[in-house]
Amino acid sequence: MRIKTLLLLAFQCSLLHTAVNGQMLLKDPTKTSNSTKVLIKKDSSLNFIAMGDWGRNGADHQKQVAAQMGITAADLKAQFIISTGDNFYPSGVISEHDPLFKYSFEDIYTAFSLQWDWYPVLGNHDYKSNPDAQVAYSKISRRWKMPARYYAKKFPINGDQSQKVLIVFMDTNPLIPEFYKNSEYGPNVQGQDTTLQKKWLNKVLSDTSPDIKWKIVVGHHPMFTGGSRTNTYDTKAIRNSLKPILDKYGVDVYLSGHEHSLQYIKPSGKTHYFISGAASEKTPVRLIDDMEMAASTYGFMAISICKNELQMQTINDEGEIIYSTLIKK
Repeated sequence: MRIKTLLLLAFQCSLLHTAVNGQMLLKDPTKTSNSTKVLIKKDSSLNFIAMGDWGRNGADHQKQVAAQMGITAADLKAQFIISTGDNFYPSGVISEHDPLFKYSFEDIYTAFSLQWDWYPVLGNHDYKSNPDAQVAYSKISRRWKMPARYYAKKFPINGDQSQKVLIVFMDTNPLIPEFYKNSEYGPNVQGQDTTLQKKWLNKVLSDTSPDIKWKIVVGHHPMFTGGSRTNTYDTKAIRNSLKPILDKYGVDVYLSGHEHSLQYIKPSGKTHYFISGAASEKTPVRLIDDMEMAASTYGFMAISICKNELQMQTINDEGEIIYSTLIKK
């Protein structure tokens, strides 16, 4: 018993050392990339950047992460960017003409490789002012593509219309009951028909078209996390509300933000859970059950999808690929 206790303490100290110095926790330490800057590239793939929790007028490493996003997007030939929400801190935007669109978005993500389509979802901070202003901005910006508070789109893999990735962009805020009593979020969740959104989600995910090779759902709030919200009301609410639907339709990936870290969690079942919410600000992480990787570092994810493979690479603000994983069908 004493030997087991000493071994456990040594293991925990090793994890703590890793977390404090490198802000990186791995279920399998052999999967570390040794800080390479050489991207894994897939032939004939659909490539995109996944980032979140970013709009701080360039502060707290937002500019540094944006610069690395530009480098990665150019190298990978990324076709679009997904934002997992909390697009404008501290309290969203008030209209489609709000100057934060310029100072936190247009003036920051200036690389030519980031001038393609952006597909955002709404985070809780976006709900503090006028979430519909971000929908309206789609009519002003060439690259901002948010046609509604929730929407879906099929993306062909390398232009092949017989092989597509279905990506569903959810509005998770109205699915959290506590938000209706919140003085900041309440006014903008009132009137949202959650039953209608979930019926829509069931309909979209029930699509049995043979051309759909992968199904991805994007929402701001995670269902599992090794951050500060492991057992908080919002995580539990989203898990209870959405996980049965994801399980029913065999969703391959649930991509979220909210936690200011980079995480990969794989519980039992088909769905892989990615958290990419570190495009500005980072917060501590810890290992939880079923966690493959957690990094408290500034950064984003690069995802490449072929017919039968999905490659996820986690990249920090210095351009280092700190983790990668390959998911096969």
